[in-house]
Amino acid sequence: MRRAVVVGAGVGGLTTAIALRAIGWEVSIFERWPRVVAEGTAPGLRPDAQAALAGLGLGEQLRERTVPYRHAQIRTPDGRRLAGLPLERIERRAGAPVRMLSRVSLIEMLVRQVDPATISTGVEITDPAALRAGYDLVVGADGVRSAVRRAFFGAATRPRYAGIVAWRGVIQGFEPQDYGETWGRGQMFGMTPQAPGVTNWYAPVRTPEGVRESLDDLRARFAGWHDPIPRVLAAAEEDAVLRHEVYDLAPPLGSYVTGNVALIGDAAHAMTPALGQGACQALLDAVELAACLRTHPGDVAQALLSYDARRRPAAQRMVTASSWMTRLAGAGRLARPRDTLMRMLPI
Repeated sequence: MRRAVVVGAGVGGLTTAIALRAIGWEVSIFERWPRVVAEGTAPGLRPDAQAALAGLGLGEQLRERTVPYRHAQIRTPDGRRLAGLPLERIERRAGAPVRMLSRVSLIEMLVRQVDPATISTGVEITDPAALRAGYDLVVGADGVRSAVRRAFFGAATRPRYAGIVAWRGVIQGFEPQDYGETWGRGQMFGMTPQAPGVTNWYAPVRTPEGVRESLDDLRARFAGWHDPIPRVLAAAEEDAVLRHEVYDLAPPLGSYVTGNVALIGDAAHAMTPALGQGACQALLDAVELAACLRTHPGDVAQALLSYDARRRPAAQRMVTASSWMTRLAGAGRLARPRDTLMRMLPI
């Protein structure tokens, strides 16, 4: 039996383990944290990512845990409507709506499909070369600061601060009249459904690297913005709010594979959160990697080249679109808003 090691037990790593096991591989997972971390708010799963999970037998669970996201607006800080997010267009073309799912729920759903005995936590990868020698396949799913990427792909591509701090939280028992995003100069505020009676909010704000703002500072940034934004932030509790500096990768990798090593998710193509596509792209990477290995069962190197050819162009297009959308939203205005938005949001 072919043996693979997956470094990282996030969305991409867990999905990779499930997909590889389904095609007959023996899989070990190494996670540097003391436990599998299930935290975060609500990624929006587009139809292609939903299909990827359904192909792993998780379609019914996905429908039970998610809520559809069908209508949303982009507004100015005073509440004036700029444009609609293209959710209806996505549903019309793909035949299914975007669905919102708590990241905690997604991780829990994936973990249940993995044999606990195959997950080793608290493991720091100090000798990646030993992994390459001991397994038929090494998958780096260890995030933007990937040890696997540094070891096998060199130091030319590295994390780059995107100039943004992303704040995120949820509110129980509150559903706004209108979901969507409000764009102001250098900052944006968004709200989406997460579950019945649960609203996900997020606020990417331009912040110098290393500057540590408080929740009160965030409230001050959005003081005077249209209702219910100030009320949402007033209800937020410090210990329940996530704050992360955002990094992407630069320059883009020339390949996501080398020998018997493959990168997936943020390790390969970390991107800004403007399109909310990080989790979706990791899911698509994982399923495509397994599909290529199934197509080339006796030739791992050829399978990985096929994976790279299929996934890298698509993922990099999403990285580019997300970067442009970050700049567009941060400008706080749109020229010909609907046409611009449609070009910037590929489906």
